[in-house]
Amino acid sequence: MNENISTNLPASGSGITPVTNEAVNPALAKNIQSFHSVLTRMLAAGDKVSDLIFSPGRPPQVELTGDLQGVAIAGLERLTTQNIKAMADLMLLGNEQGLESLDKKGSADISYSVPGLCRFRVNIFMQRGTHAIVMRVIPTMPPNWQDLNLPPGVMSAAELKNGLVLVTGPTGSGKSTTLAAVIDLINATKRYHVVTIEDPIEFIHDHKLGTIHQRELHSDTPDFASALRAALRQAPKVILVGEMRDRETIEVALEAAETGHLVLSTLHTIDAAKTIDRIIGVFPKAEEAAIRTRLSQSFRRIISQRLLPRAGGGRVAAIEILASNSRTREYIEKGEKDGRSIVDAMNDGEIEGMQTFDKELEKMIRTGVVKKEIAMGYASNANNLALAISDLDEARPSAVSSAQPVPAATVQSAPRPDMPEIEGFEP
Repeated sequence: MNENISTNLPASGSGITPVTNEAVNPALAKNIQSFHSVLTRMLAAGDKVSDLIFSPGRPPQVELTGDLQGVAIAGLERLTTQNIKAMADLMLLGNEQGLESLDKKGSADISYSVPGLCRFRVNIFMQRGTHAIVMRVIPTMPPNWQDLNLPPGVMSAAELKNGLVLVTGPTGSGKSTTLAAVIDLINATKRYHVVTIEDPIEFIHDHKLGTIHQRELHSDTPDFASALRAALRQAPKVILVGEMRDRETIEVALEAAETGHLVLSTLHTIDAAKTIDRIIGVFPKAEEAAIRTRLSQSFRRIISQRLLPRAGGGRVAAIEILASNSRTREYIEKGEKDGRSIVDAMNDGEIEGMQTFDKELEKMIRTGVVKKEIAMGYASNANNLALAISDLDEARPSAVSSAQPVPAATVQSAPRPDMPEIEGFEP
């Protein structure tokens, strides 16, 4: 396939620019069409496909509600190293930054679009000396917060005038989706200038009542910290930072929050308390007191998420919310000691929109949304959760049917007569 790839396409920092048949030679156009057909077939495997995975020796796979399932596509029953490299080459066409990252670091993060279908956040990486690909499905439109059924304590962040709002959780827990919903609500209801800094851009926000500028690392700016500093000179009301990865980014984010901006960002931490520890731990011990004071004064929300298997199928988010009040600010500034606990503050702050993971899990168990044994595995304190639900009659039938669909090892996708063969994709 490589000999058919044109190097005369316009460069794009976010993956290959959607191309037309006129922009490439016929062989390359055919390969792009074939690859897009493969992606279309994989997305058709179910209504809740979240990821596409290409691994040597396996068929193309999709993640459906947390489980991997193969997709039968003629000619790709067992992906070869050549198959996957050909796909990677297509997505990296004209993307010098991605090619360099893959060569020097062994992985590349890009975005990729299929016109009229959807967008993907893509990670191409090396393993055992060969290529592998994971493609996260990104809906073309930002999610509607009402459809997500997010608690008021999350969406009230859209009403904040300034300060720091953090959405945290492991990879794949829905952080980007939650932030996109908040940004969309701000965009729809406020005449604000919003600047986002992302790696890569995920949801595309059109101008509504607000004005939104979306900047992507590597193509629009070299790093989060420099883009944040530049944003302070761009007169935004709201700044979204894709991730606070390092000390410099955290420092500038705090500065922006302290100077009257609403700053939204993410961290890969499992709960509110660990988020505070992570931020403080980035700085030297000598600066701890000062950082605690700055963080206590600037933070407005810490929203932590975990996705659980739903009893009736699918997944549901358990959300923890820490909000700013005199008590939580004191705990952050002075630390958890002498009986002071962030969890206690959240339990006592329900009237202010606060909630803990374990309280939410208890509600989910009692209403039959999740099974007890599943919820226990996600609890912050399994012993406390077990005590809280000890009154439940284990024999009582669940409020939600516990019937599970029979898992299929492979989702069949019948070949279509107009499906073009992909050069270089022979099994």
